[in-house]
Amino acid sequence: MADGAVAADQLRLFVERIERLEEEKKGIADDIRDVYAEAKSNGYDVKIMRQIVRLRKMETHDRQEMDAILETYRSALNL
Repeated sequence: MADGAVAADQLRLFVERIERLEEEKKGIADDIRDVYAEAKSNGYDVKIMRQIVRLRKMETHDRQEMDAILETYRSALNL
């Protein structure tokens, strides 16, 4: 087999793997959307839930720093 054919086969395999992963990602995104819809139908505030999920992903020290800055800004604006 020529080098060009091997490279083409390898490229095709990479593209096919990416396509499968993109399809899995779409399925997972659909599942997440379904969970949020279920939570909303049970009376939960989805916007707040999304913020909580974002906060839980953060490192503790980053979250604490953000909270301190937010509190400083709130205080400055009398909120």
